[in-house]
Amino acid sequence: MTRHPHRPPGAPDFRSWTTSRRTLGEGLRHTGDRLVTVDILDGTLTALDPATPGDGTVLLRLDVPLGAVAPLAGHPGHWLAAAGTGAAVLAPDGGLTWLARPGTAGPVAGRVNDGCCDPSGRFWFGTMPYGPERGLGRLHRVGHDGSVSTVLDGLGIPNGPAFTSDGRVMYLADSAEGRIDRFRVDPDDGELYDRTAHVTLAPGAGSPDGMTVDDDGRLWVAVWGAGAVHRYTPDGSLDAVLPLPALQPTSPALVDGTLFVATATFGLAAGPHGGPPDTHPGGHPAGDGRGHDGRVLAADVGASAPPAQPAVLHPGVTGVPPAPTAVRPSAGGTDRETP
Repeated sequence: MTRHPHRPPGAPDFRSWTTSRRTLGEGLRHTGDRLVTVDILDGTLTALDPATPGDGTVLLRLDVPLGAVAPLAGHPGHWLAAAGTGAAVLAPDGGLTWLARPGTAGPVAGRVNDGCCDPSGRFWFGTMPYGPERGLGRLHRVGHDGSVSTVLDGLGIPNGPAFTSDGRVMYLADSAEGRIDRFRVDPDDGELYDRTAHVTLAPGAGSPDGMTVDDDGRLWVAVWGAGAVHRYTPDGSLDAVLPLPALQPTSPALVDGTLFVATATFGLAAGPHGGPPDTHPGGHPAGDGRGHDGRVLAADVGASAPPAQPAVLHPGVTGVPPAPTAVRPSAGGTDRETP
């Protein structure tokens, strides 16, 4: 069903959480005591404090695109990443151990896009062409054994996905088509069933980008080009439109009642001094009159979502560090053993 956005009274007042601007800020995730976000084209991973505004700390910088990361369960500082044209285990020093690079199989040059883990710790990510070609986007799944499977093809620009807390429903946006699909997920093996069109945006209403599901099962969607976050009820009804002082939101995250939104400057006309535009073209909302394109924004919305699920890979998967050793006192001294 096509939904026409509306602006409810009492829309929240968004404030700038960061001062620095990202060209293609994406992959905003709450990982416990911090937020992490990527700049896809710069290949950077940055950690932000969800309690205190600031530009945070750059954790890693890669020489390939970085679409999204998930912390690797049991191995602090390690990540499972959508990087380059595939999936890799990312070490604290930025070293990449590739699991597979399915994005290299396409007929045109491409890269990774958004990704996240389902509640079981399987990692899902999209690949897309650099150019305007339609139907070459694909969705991939990294299993617990490190295998990488292509589960959907024929997409435009895959974004998300997002999962319900029980892992039985997945939402996937196709930004190029202006549509969000809903799937039933088998939580045991991650197979997808019963694909249905959940939301289709009206022409000219922007493109659905990154998403998250809150504690009440509502879907929050960053709408690229519309300067807004949409909130949908589980049946696909548009519940709220939250205007932003940035034209290109990419990724929402909910933390203890606060909505954080990553945004991008990519493709926007430069301002008078060569930087990002100071105001939005086309009459889009610009808050205090100046755009915050490329910054992470925040507003109090009274909703929360679970922290991002860590990736779970079995011991022995290439790139996964050995299990930590346990120390056990003994009569003859200290023995070490691997649990």
